[in-house]
Amino acid sequence: MPNKSDEAADIDVVRRVLAGDVNAFEKLVARYQAYVFSIVRKHVPPENVEAVAHDIFVRAYRSLPGYGQKSQFAKWLAGISVRTCAGFWRERYRRREVPVSRLADAHRQWLDTIMADESAEIFQNAGRQQEAREILDQALSRMDAQERMVISLIHFEGCSVKETAALMGVSAANVKIRAFRARKKLKKLLETQYD
Repeated sequence: MPNKSDEAADIDVVRRVLAGDVNAFEKLVARYQAYVFSIVRKHVPPENVEAVAHDIFVRAYRSLPGYGQKSQFAKWLAGISVRTCAGFWRERYRRREVPVSRLADAHRQWLDTIMADESAEIFQNAGRQQEAREILDQALSRMDAQERMVISLIHFEGCSVKETAALMGVSAANVKIRAFRARKKLKKLLETQYD
């Protein structure tokens, strides 16, 4: 997170961009590129990180007139980042493209590796972890964007309910309700995968 002098510099850059110096926005991109990428990497598949990060900066640029300097620029940008990641999953959920065939191939490949190798125990542990991750990813991909985001923020990233509410732009009570429902749905999805 930036310090107070960085925040003052951010506000100055925002003012310059709003005054017509569009090239000044490059300074904000350079300063926050790693920060945005670190957020996006936690929420979208690796092959989509760059495109989603690009969308975040485009949305931030377009939203600059609405930045009221009530919060730090970094927090404002983090909110846009989280909402853009949620939008990514919402769009993917609408298309319902779940790569089940790829999952099946990975399992076959995993079994072949275990049978061929002398140190099967090491590969079994790694395989179980990979299989568990794939099953969890598949279940999460069947949830809508808001459910997936609240589960990810609270349970995978360790954000508090208050932090999650600020990032998602909803109330803390709403986050608690969404988290409860999302956990219940995730449990049901995981149980049906084992049946």
